[in-house]
Amino acid sequence: MKRYLIFGAIGPLVGGFLMLVATTVASGYWTDTSWSELGKFLGAFVKTLQYSYLFGLVPALMVGAIDDILYHVRRISFVARLLFVAIIGFAASSLLYGSRGPDTGVVQFLLYGLVGMVPAVLSSWLAHKYADAPQPVHST
Repeated sequence: MKRYLIFGAIGPLVGGFLMLVATTVASGYWTDTSWSELGKFLGAFVKTLQYSYLFGLVPALMVGAIDDILYHVRRISFVARLLFVAIIGFAASSLLYGSRGPDTGVVQFLLYGLVGMVPAVLSSWLAHKYADAPQPVHST
């Protein structure tokens, strides 16, 4: 249960922030920036945080379920599980968002891929650190 709480709390927060970064970079907003523009950006993030949780909670829990399934497969190590979850998060978000809008290309594909990959990897790592049961050490 801790795993799902971690994915549900961290995923939409980080994913919403990265989605806002990806859309502002793709729109060309960061060409002329100042500290006031950064303040507006963070204000927009705070104002849209509720929508990040509204639309990002179910996908984050779905990735958490995949991570939980892979955790129960004994032959899969933590690093392999982390990479698998990263690939799924990258593929899902880049295919869902990467081909939208007039400026489609490699940059948008990578930016929107990171929107799904970074929260998935971060949540999986935190779940491994705090939610996984400690493995008994065998004496030799």
